[in-house]
Parts: sequence; structure tokens; C-alpha cells
Amino acid sequence: MSLWLTHPLLLPSLIVGVTIVLWATSLLPEFLTALLFFTAAMTARIAPPEVIFGGFASSAFWLVFSGFVLGVAIRKTGLADRAARALSAKLTDSWLLMVSSVVLLSYALAFVMPSNMGRIALLMPIVAAMAKRASIPDGSRAWFGLALAVGFGTFQLSATILPANVPNLVMSGAAEGSYGIHLNYAPYLLLHTPVLGILKGMILIGLICWLFPGSPKPAKDVAPSGPMGRDEKRLAWLLAVVLVMWVTESWHGVGPAWTGLAASVVVLLPRVGFITGEEFSTGVNMRTCIYVAGILGLAITVTQTGIGTAVGEALLQVVPLDAERPFTSFLALTGITTALNFIMTANGVPALYTTLAQSFSDATGFPLLSVIMIQVLGYSTPLLPYQASPIVVAMGLGKVPARAGMVLCLWLAIATYLVLLPLDYLWFNLLGQL
Repeated sequence: MSLWLTHPLLLPSLIVGVTIVLWATSLLPEFLTALLFFTAAMTARIAPPEVIFGGFASSAFWLVFSGFVLGVAIRKTGLADRAARALSAKLTDSWLLMVSSVVLLSYALAFVMPSNMGRIALLMPIVAAMAKRASIPDGSRAWFGLALAVGFGTFQLSATILPANVPNLVMSGAAEGSYGIHLNYAPYLLLHTPVLGILKGMILIGLICWLFPGSPKPAKDVAPSGPMGRDEKRLAWLLAVVLVMWVTESWHGVGPAWTGLAASVVVLLPRVGFITGEEFSTGVNMRTCIYVAGILGLAITVTQTGIGTAVGEALLQVVPLDAERPFTSFLALTGITTALNFIMTANGVPALYTTLAQSFSDATGFPLLSVIMIQVLGYSTPLLPYQASPIVVAMGLGKVPARAGMVLCLWLAIATYLVLLPLDYLWFNLLGQL
């Protein structure tokens, strides 16, 4: 017992565990829990400051920040209403059509825009304006459904497109660094899109329509808007440059976060930009920014302190991996990813799971590449919103209560594991992956 009490991972595990429980139960506001984590971690010195506060140095944090800034400008100049006006003409005839169009737009944009946060920043003000024109009030369950359609459609469905989200890139980098395996765009798309893209998208649409019913009213004033004003034109050109930079990241090497940050600076410049200091202070949700920094900092801390490795090795000892029972092994590997999601969040899971993939392959008899691919279903299906920062950001932008996000998370996870997991197993077999 004394050895257990003096174990070097005891205090870090306790702090991480309490933080996760507070986020999962919403006993405290999410940003306050993040601040408590920073305070406790620094006071107990469980990791260096650059690890604990590593979230603030992450590109994801600055994408969140720039998303808020650009969103304020898009709304203020009228670009959001102009785009919503065009969409409202045909996409607000029914609630099913409206939800389906938002989910499909969120998914389709992932093929040309590499950043989850960037896509959310672009879509949220447009969807908000579209909701307003369809007489869906802020704070209503219908609005919560649309905001969650952006967040879930952006994060969960984009997992089927290799360069479209952070966990995929972490997995790709870990696979190449650990085993020399280079993941290819087209085979990856074929393996995951039918089940985790198309079928999951249909289930997501059905759940949102059921859990968050709405009755949109087709906009009456669907005539074309007047000519674009000077600020609208300037902001449209700026956003076009940002979009081109995001799409061509592989050519110039400037990350989406820094492109977004540069655009935010332009937006904030006196006499050149579009929003004032007062509009910045009221429009940029620093609570959500701190929350995201806390999530990312916790994931980095878990990795650096060795908690993640310890949990992974412990799971390897207890999960039923057996070459004679392939479906059970498939289920167990997905379960490992789901368990790791609780302590490392989606961005951190692939870094640990992929390094353990060879051991999992030896135990199950599955090909190494297939073992690596199996984790996608697990990390793309969070059980709680905090496990996926893009969902958190969409909820923050839409002022969606934590309970609403958790309900959709749990229902979608249940549907995924009961319906899509067996279908995913069959699809892997059909493609000769198992």
C-alpha cells in the first residue's frame, strides 16, 4: 500500500481524473475546471509549465481564437446574412432538409479545407444567420441541434478524410515514424467513408431531428440581396485568401492556425479592420478559448507524465485479444480507443494507440495496418463533448449547454457501437483488411 501511495503517477492521475470528472458532469463551468487544472497541476508540479500550458501554444487554440474573431467580422459586415439569404431560399422548407444540408455542408467542406476549427469558424455565423431567417430563435432546442450539426458533422464525419482533422494527422505521423507506414488518401477514404461517413451522417441527421425538433419557416424575402458594401467586399477577399491558404497548406507550409491568426490581426487593425476593441471583448468567447487550452494541456500532460502509456499497457493486459475470435478482438481494440479517449482526448489517442499497434497485431493476428485503422471508429466517436475540441468549439460558438451536447454524444455513440461497428467489421472483411 505504501508503494502505491508513493507512486509517481498517483498525484498526476488524481488531478487528471478529477478534471475529467468535473468536465464530464458539468459541476463547474468548463473554463473554471480548466483554470483549476492549471492551478493544481502547477502547484503540485506534475509537469513543467510548457507542458501544462502547452494548449496555449497549440495551433488548435489559435484556430479557435481566430475563428471567434473572424466570426464577429463575418456577422458584422453582413456576409453571414448574405450567405444565409442564398441558402435559405431552398434549404429551410423542412427541418429534415435544413439539418441534412448543414451536416452535408460540414462534411463536404472537409474535402477542401484541412482545419476542423477553420470550417467551424466559417460555418457557424452562416448557419446562425440561416436559422434566424428561418425563425429559429437563439437558445431554442432547434438552434442547439443546428449548432451541434456543425460540430458533429465537422469532427466525426471528417475522420473519414485523411488530412481533414488533427487525430488523423497524428495517427499518420505516428504510423510513419514508428513503422514506416505511409497512409494514402484514396485507400483511407474507401475504407472509412461508406460506414463512418455516409451511414454515420444519416444516423446523425436522424438523431438531431429526433432529439432537437424544429419547425423552420421558409424565409419570405428570398429576393437577391443588394450590392455588396465596401466592407463586405474587403472581408470577402480576405476570407478568399484565407481559404486558398488553407487549401494549399501542403504547398506553402503555413499552418491553418497561423493563416487564421494573421487574418484576425488584419480584422482587428484600426482603420483597416472591421471590428472595434469593444466588439472584440464582447464577441470573442475567451471562456471557450480557456476551456480548449485546458483540454489540450491535459492531453499533453497525460502523454508527458506517462499516464497514457501506463493506461495503455494496463489495458493490453486485460482486454480479450484473441486470434481465434476476430470480432471480439475488433470490438476490444475499439474499446481500447474509447477508453483512451477519456484520458487523452481524441487528439492524443492516436499517438499512444499507434505505438502499441504492433503488440495488438501480434495478439490478434490482424495486419498491422488494419490494427492502426481500427482506432478511427473509436476516437471519432466521443462519449462526452470534452473529448473532441471541435465539438466543444461549436458548442461554445452556439452557446449550447453541456447537457445537450452530452445527450447527442451518448446517443450517437450507442448507435455507432450497436449498428455501425458490426458493419465496419464486415466492411473491413469485405476489403480483405482482416
